[in-house]
Amino acid sequence: MRTKIKRVIKALVVSLSISTLAYTSLSTAQDFSNVEIRAERIRDNIYVLFGAGGNIGMSVGDDGVFLIDDQFAPLTEKIKKAIAKVSNEPIRFVVNTHFHFDHSGGNENLGKEGAVIVAHRNVRERMAKDQFVKAFNARTPAQPDIALPIVTFTEGVSLHLNGDEAVISHIEHAHTDSDSLIYFKNANVIHMGDTFTNGPYPFIDVDNGGTIDGVIEAAKAGLALSNDQTRIIPGHGKMASKSDLEAHLNRIQVTRDIIFKLKQKGMSLEDVIKAKPLEKYESTWGKANPNERWTDLYVGWVYETL
Repeated sequence: MRTKIKRVIKALVVSLSISTLAYTSLSTAQDFSNVEIRAERIRDNIYVLFGAGGNIGMSVGDDGVFLIDDQFAPLTEKIKKAIAKVSNEPIRFVVNTHFHFDHSGGNENLGKEGAVIVAHRNVRERMAKDQFVKAFNARTPAQPDIALPIVTFTEGVSLHLNGDEAVISHIEHAHTDSDSLIYFKNANVIHMGDTFTNGPYPFIDVDNGGTIDGVIEAAKAGLALSNDQTRIIPGHGKMASKSDLEAHLNRIQVTRDIIFKLKQKGMSLEDVIKAKPLEKYESTWGKANPNERWTDLYVGWVYETL
């Protein structure tokens, strides 16, 4: 049964044009020459940097620059130039929210410059081996030691930097098996990584430990830390609020329940996809991603992990 499910999902993936994805391209051949890195102050000394790949969180101060994720390797110099407009301090720490290379691609460059890379232990284990993200048919080779996290944890850890405490918490089997949330306690800012994409249905990397229930638990964990003043950095998409994260949680719970009930009836994945169970949401939830097959892919990921 599971093998058949995987064949259906593979067929959907083959039909997916990576270049039309709304929030990122994972192609290593991507042209980054026209990418602009824009730093936006969120609150106090906390910033977000938008560019290509995952949104970067940043804390600046006397203890140096502390980054959350670092996008693609070819963007490192542009990222450094954007940071230099805000701080002259060196980049001392980088936390990876997970192992995907649109969030960790700059590790090697920054590691060579002395940055201490921190992440869940599964990030190190996955980056130390050849990586394959089936949903994008994307392969990357094992990374050199300098690119790997040198500080790892299993459940969580705190960094006390720049007058704030950054509480890092692992969320099991959400977007991947390596996800972490980072909460700046004083600034009241959360970086959710790819457990929360502000817009389209989330990408659940089933082959690397992701599950729909884990994505739901990640949203609940973020909400438990939030109030009406909390600013939330999603893995992709514009800055968000508690109400945005609540809407995201409602969306994935509703869609999960719809797909679960159909699977419980004994329907195959092919039949569930043909039934278009999320069609009534296409004008709202579905339109966030322009690729017409994204909803079908999402249905497949949810179905497989229930």
